[in-house]
Amino acid sequence: MTASTCPSCGRELTAHERDVRFSLPDPVLNLPEREETDGFWMSGPSASESVMMQVPSMGAFVRALLPVQLTGGYSVRFGVWVGVHPNDLQHAAKVWWKPEYAELRLSGRLANAVEPWGMLAAPVELAVLDPDVSPWCVGSSDELLSAVLGREWDHQLVLDQLPA
Repeated sequence: MTASTCPSCGRELTAHERDVRFSLPDPVLNLPEREETDGFWMSGPSASESVMMQVPSMGAFVRALLPVQLTGGYSVRFGVWVGVHPNDLQHAAKVWWKPEYAELRLSGRLANAVEPWGMLAAPVELAVLDPDVSPWCVGSSDELLSAVLGREWDHQLVLDQLPA
């Protein structure tokens, strides 16, 4: 082992602090045309660069950060999509690039399955903690999602599920 590898799992230490970004909400992955679907709107030039989208017959979505604390002081941040009410998307679009964004709070449902837990459609509360980044998942009435947000997880359990 070198100083750059984990004594617990043998992985490079850089693999323990990760940002994993879902490009699309899971339900949108099943659309044959995905981003090319008629009426599909997104806030950026591509889905992976967007922070908001509206998908006909699917709904409105906002990008959020879901933090997962790992043992050993590490963390993984998932860039997930959250399904929100269309009125909430309209409000978010009005304030996203303005000072009022710092006060944005939204409620919705997780639109990505986050392994190893799943949690697709779990209710989630969002809040802006840093006005320079997407809102954070800060709470949930779902017992599992609340545990994911509130406790420390074995880094092997989580890291084994991440793309290389």
